Amino acid sequence: MEPRKTVARSIKERLANIVSYGTHRITNAVAEGVISKIMSIKRWVGGFRNIGNFQTAIFFHCGGLDLLYPRSSRMAPNTSR
Repeated sequence: MEPRKTVARSIKERLANIVSYGTHRITNAVAEGVISKIMSIKRWVGGFRNIGNFQTAIFFHCGGLDLLYPRSSRMAPNTSR
């Protein structure tokens, strides 16, 4: 009977979150994924000289930027002269 009481207590404590998920179908999985990616960037580099460099790395990796294949419109020469 004790395992059932434990489950009932857990449900009672989290009832608001359960109802919220049932209503909105929203979880924090995306936020957890972004946090995981940021932590992997932090581990991969091993440290940053300042917070600005860390922010730049986060924007670069989480923003989906790719310096190997820049957009052709940015690289097109100016022919209006």
